[in-house]
Amino acid sequence: MNNRLPYIFILLVVFLTSCVPTKDLIYLQNKGTVSKEAVSEVPQKPYRLQVNDVVVISIKSLDPKLVEMFTATTTQSQQAQTFETSYFNGYNINDHGNIRMPILGEVNVLGYTVDEVRVKIENLLLTNYFKKEAEIFVKVKLSGFRYTINGEIKSPGYKILYQDKVSIMEAIANSGDIEVTGNRKDVKVIRQFPQGTETFSVDLTDNAAMNSPVYYLQPNDYIYIQPLKQKTWGTGTTGIQSLGSIITILSLATTTFLLLKK
Repeated sequence: MNNRLPYIFILLVVFLTSCVPTKDLIYLQNKGTVSKEAVSEVPQKPYRLQVNDVVVISIKSLDPKLVEMFTATTTQSQQAQTFETSYFNGYNINDHGNIRMPILGEVNVLGYTVDEVRVKIENLLLTNYFKKEAEIFVKVKLSGFRYTINGEIKSPGYKILYQDKVSIMEAIANSGDIEVTGNRKDVKVIRQFPQGTETFSVDLTDNAAMNSPVYYLQPNDYIYIQPLKQKTWGTGTTGIQSLGSIITILSLATTTFLLLKK
């Protein structure tokens, strides 16, 4: 019996370490890093337009015919706008940071927020073409909120959401949730800036993640879910899977030993 104790101990260690603990699967736990009394605004900088972004611009006035020449031809109403139609009917930001609009020509928008682009176009129209009485109304929006998610996620790939504000939790839910073998404690977010890219790490099992600068995503963010070491070991992610793997290994070892003994 004493000779079996080391083997039993080894089996228990493998069984326990190969399972993914429940605490590693629960999002936004209270780990004492955030005060229950303190409520602070999540830091979020406005998104600034980059090369290859597509913006949708609509111009209206009291007399619709006055602004037709300043608007790209559309085949669908704004309510029915999709990414595909906005790609063809919207304005793509070229390598020089410009969009090319009817009559107005090249307009530089690189590094601007959508609100700043709206103000810029309104000023160009009022300064050169319209009087204030024309009641010019300009609306500028991105053609969908685009992001990419990869790694240990059920539905990886390039995603588009038609809303202005998207949290990392919404992006993960939209992609089918993280796999059991995904590392929720070290989710990487690669963010593009005009001057380059920066990589952030966020622990989604801690409710302090809501104070992270990447809790609310920005368009074109890349999210990568790393695998847990349990996946590399290949022993299973749950107790039943691990037990099955161990039994299989033991059966194989026993069979090999008996064959060699003969």
